Amino acid sequence: MIALSAAVIAATLGSGALVGLLLAVFGGGGSVLAAPLLLYAVGVRDPHVAIGTSSAAVAANAAFNLFGHWRGGRVKWPCALTFAAAGLVGSFAGSTLAKSISGSSLLIAFAVAMAAIGLSMLRRPKSEGDPDVHITPRLMLRLTPLGLLTGFAAGFFGIGGGFLIVPGLMLATGMTIVNATASSLVSVAIFGAATSVNYAVSGLVDWRLAGLLLLGGMIGGVAGLLVSKKLGAHALVLRRAFAGLVILVAAYVAYRALSG
Repeated sequence: MIALSAAVIAATLGSGALVGLLLAVFGGGGSVLAAPLLLYAVGVRDPHVAIGTSSAAVAANAAFNLFGHWRGGRVKWPCALTFAAAGLVGSFAGSTLAKSISGSSLLIAFAVAMAAIGLSMLRRPKSEGDPDVHITPRLMLRLTPLGLLTGFAAGFFGIGGGFLIVPGLMLATGMTIVNATASSLVSVAIFGAATSVNYAVSGLVDWRLAGLLLLGGMIGGVAGLLVSKKLGAHALVLRRAFAGLVILVAAYVAYRALSG
């Protein structure tokens, strides 16, 4: 395990704050930077430890943010739980497969996932949808396979998966993006917890760093809420700039993995 020097503590808190800020301002996509920050800013050497640790912090952060959406009545619980239950199986399968892959190969796959996330964020978000969605047997049949596949991807890449969960919920149920964003946190928390537990069984989670990431994320999240209120008409431009940053980081991660 990495020694907790003052520099490491500061870098981890700063990384968590940055991720929390980006999540609060842009929604999905911010947590994908957690593992690269642990690797290249904090100094974690094993990609598996970085992914396992970041998954634990992302799960806790999602659960923390879910509470506010729950109180606001924005979570469509029957749909969210159906999606998450199917994805729980997928996340265990995905994270188990990822543990068996070499660190460099896992980073290359992670870089591809990051690039896909960045490209998905370049699209203009849609706000249309049905705010009165209710679960039906037909919706359950549509939610289950999507949840299984999304959970597998989240577990394999060690990401929250919000960028996949939100459109998946909207596609399967027709709910609004507001409800989908709130409901997605149920899956992000469950997928992240399942992934981190799977990695922890193999000793691949640094709980000290996970706690520091979470603390920094809470601080960054509060700052992000204040920033998001002032973005106004510039929100879409800044979202696309952030998407470009994610793509650049993906290229850097791939370069480092390929160069050894």
